[in-house]
Amino acid sequence: MDDTPREIGISAPQTSTFQTSAPKAAGRGASALGAHLGPLASPGAAPNLADAMRRARTQAAERSEVIAELRGAEQARLEMLAEAIRPVLAQVPDSIDFFDAGLVPGDRPRYFVDMLAFVEMGRDRRTYHFVQDTRHGRIVLAESDRIDTITEAVTAYVARRLVEREQALASDQTIEKAARAYAKDAGAAKPLPVHAPAAQPRRRFFFTALMFTVELLGSIVLFGVLAALAYFGWQAGWHWWSLQQGG
Repeated sequence: MDDTPREIGISAPQTSTFQTSAPKAAGRGASALGAHLGPLASPGAAPNLADAMRRARTQAAERSEVIAELRGAEQARLEMLAEAIRPVLAQVPDSIDFFDAGLVPGDRPRYFVDMLAFVEMGRDRRTYHFVQDTRHGRIVLAESDRIDTITEAVTAYVARRLVEREQALASDQTIEKAARAYAKDAGAAKPLPVHAPAAQPRRRFFFTALMFTVELLGSIVLFGVLAALAYFGWQAGWHWWSLQQGG
């Protein structure tokens, strides 16, 4: 009887310790899972789709606000670049309408220098990319995070386009002068008299008349042969019918 109480005294505290520590561990696991999953996994509450949609809308609105802020920052940087380039474009003569510069907003704001070249921001939202469209694709003319560097690149591009325009006009004038000189020389030269042979139309007329005559005679002969065959056939049939009636 002395051993029984000791066994009971030893086992009873172990059982109570296990029963006490198990709920604590379960409580700590549930609290950690609830903190990780949020209100959807909170103990004692069923998942709520309306709350999930509300949180999704809030996150989408936050992302939209961030995108709008980034886009606004890009547009602000391009506006500063446009202010730096405006004095350069103001020096272009009014008779030249190549450069219709302007800032075009959108998902990727761009500052167009003309119909071929434009400036846009890089992926880091800080670097300027001066790009030109060519027959072989787009090429990057300049790339920098400094406004003065891009302004110098745009100035060099404008000067190059003006020189190309002057060269094109000069080539057009050269071609026009050459054409006028050629027309003048051709008008001054005396054209050689061209005598058309008179026998050629006559030969053509006789040949046409001969072919018409041959075709006409051939048609008459053909119809005559067909008529003769029809007549002899009719006579033979009539003769045979008469023999049959007489017999």
